[in-house]
Amino acid sequence: MSKFIDLTLKVWRQADPHAKGRLETYKANGISTDMSFLEMIDVVNEQLTKDGKDPIAFDNDCREGICGMCGCMVNGRAHGAEKGTTLCQLHMRHFKNGDTVVVEPWRSRAFRLIRDLVVDRGALDKIIQAGGYVSVNTGGAQDANAILVPQENADKAMDAAQCIGCGACVASCPNASAMLFVGAKVSHLALLPQGRPEAARRVQNMLATMDDLGFGNCTNERECEAECPKEISITNIARLNREYFKAAFGSEYKEQR
Repeated sequence: MSKFIDLTLKVWRQADPHAKGRLETYKANGISTDMSFLEMIDVVNEQLTKDGKDPIAFDNDCREGICGMCGCMVNGRAHGAEKGTTLCQLHMRHFKNGDTVVVEPWRSRAFRLIRDLVVDRGALDKIIQAGGYVSVNTGGAQDANAILVPQENADKAMDAAQCIGCGACVASCPNASAMLFVGAKVSHLALLPQGRPEAARRVQNMLATMDDLGFGNCTNERECEAECPKEISITNIARLNREYFKAAFGSEYKEQR
């Protein structure tokens, strides 16, 4: 049976990238505990619209935890305090009547703030464009058994491929590093035979692009792993480093020859 709670929201409002931002306080009364966090903001926005005020701008799309569009800091935690949960899957039953909830956007030099809780995460797309793909000839699909893949590698590749590119790892990291994101994208291709021919070029290009875009480096704080809604392991960062060292030493060896 549904319960209803009253909340006080402190929401970051900023009209554009050049405006001065601030936290504004709103009352969210009569919120059903069956609602998701985004549905709660929908209710608040409906009331703001009725009052002739600007609604809170926020990102969302599928609302099923697979698109990576939603995301902001809830009481200082990316996507909220629930483990392995995207913001659209965070339900209001995890809050108590009378709670004060602080809602802020991702904070990173590489993520330009657009408005309120909306940031431009196009930097992650640029990293993918730099090498997060496999070049293959088009045509009919190969037989499933044509390319043999060890089960262990297939499982690890699928685990890494769960990354939805939401940016929670970047927002949680004290260095605003994208290493977990890049590690997941490099791992899921490096573990498969189809990804090996371009492995060296991929990891070098993606890391170079990450640095150029202003992301920081990993210092093993592990906030990224703790806050990732898909629970991507930092072992993928270790694999990323191994792939980079192999690529760097391989290139140096070829140059010496």
